[in-house]
Amino acid sequence: MLEISKVYKNSIAFELGLKKGDKITEFNGFKAEDVLDYLYYDSLSFFTVTADCDGEEIEFEIEKDEDESLGVEFLSDNLEIKKCRNKCVFCFVDQMPKGLRESLYIKDDDYRQSFLRGNFVTLTNVSDSDIDRIIRLNLSPLYVSVQATDKEIREKLLGNRFAGDILDKLKKLTENGIKIHTQVVLVPSLNDGAVLENTCHDLVCLGSNILSIAVVPCGITKFREGLFKIEDIDKDYATSVINQLRYLNNLLKTDIISGADEFYFRAGIPVESEDFYRDFPQIENGVGVTAKFLSEIKESVKNKKHDKKYLVIVGTSASEFIKGQVEYISTFVKGLKAGVLTVENEFFGNTVNCTGLLVGKDILNALKSTRNFDYDGVILPDVCLKREETVFLDGVTLEDVKKEINCKIIITDGSGQSFFDSLSGGKRVRII
Repeated sequence: MLEISKVYKNSIAFELGLKKGDKITEFNGFKAEDVLDYLYYDSLSFFTVTADCDGEEIEFEIEKDEDESLGVEFLSDNLEIKKCRNKCVFCFVDQMPKGLRESLYIKDDDYRQSFLRGNFVTLTNVSDSDIDRIIRLNLSPLYVSVQATDKEIREKLLGNRFAGDILDKLKKLTENGIKIHTQVVLVPSLNDGAVLENTCHDLVCLGSNILSIAVVPCGITKFREGLFKIEDIDKDYATSVINQLRYLNNLLKTDIISGADEFYFRAGIPVESEDFYRDFPQIENGVGVTAKFLSEIKESVKNKKHDKKYLVIVGTSASEFIKGQVEYISTFVKGLKAGVLTVENEFFGNTVNCTGLLVGKDILNALKSTRNFDYDGVILPDVCLKREETVFLDGVTLEDVKKEINCKIIITDGSGQSFFDSLSGGKRVRII
């Protein structure tokens, strides 16, 4: 139920006599579980509301314009995170050291957050009634971690004997209009090769409501003692994955299967063209980031004068790519002197090589080891930091780093426009 905390004056709820403390228990005869029920029914022109008003249950028939609201707020949205019930062999949370901030150890697997925030979920903890609710409230699109459609392999990957019915769930959802973005976290020798081909085939056959299939490498840290042994991928493996995904798109006559940029970096192969990634549906999953970044830089560059000396921080994976972009931008910005500092990830181990998982201590140590440090600024993308804050995964802050190096830090938003601005004195940056 949803307890009312505020009723807006002259609203529909106000006219009905609803007040603070009353509890909405049902919409159209369905239990009011959380604020998503309210948001859905409040968007309709006709529905019923059942409320507990001082112990008396009253049903109200609502007729209103679609853009008109019932006019209430609730004491709680009832969206407490649903926890993950799996024991995935590749789980990144299981590979983190102790002592980090508490929120980093939360294993969420909540279909509501998938709809609201684009979080990937496995659907192993949803009941038949949850599936019906997703369809009834049209919680679309969803983001689903499939990993494999083969029953036994998926159960092994997820460490959950109830994980094998994913195709049945996806079929019911898509047949009822729910659109779904899917991902396959690739674990060498488990769900690659023929298993990956079958998975992609099964997903494509579900029809047009499967909007995308992203294949991404699993993250491997040095903290895997006692866990399932997973081999890191090399250049040859990454190349074979790229070739297989291209083959599958051609075989299945589709364009929705794409690989993470990391495979291309490992293989030393340029990423696909910008058009291939369409509207970048899985960019936050590391798919198409590079193509978008390149396009944004090309649209942003112009001749400027900026007589400064900067040092760009980057992880090992994208190091050569970023060096190339710095050289390209330098041809447009007169007076610019820019270097690239490639930072090894000592914290998680050298198998973790993306810039977003660099920690403050590793960056600081790399900066300190730079001889004759005399830069006007250090450039860093905000993906390294906690959202809307200035703290790294290990608790080190930007202020800590700035104090040690006595130099301003320029934070980009990860876009090509912001990167060009960081090197040319533009405005789309944040300076610490």
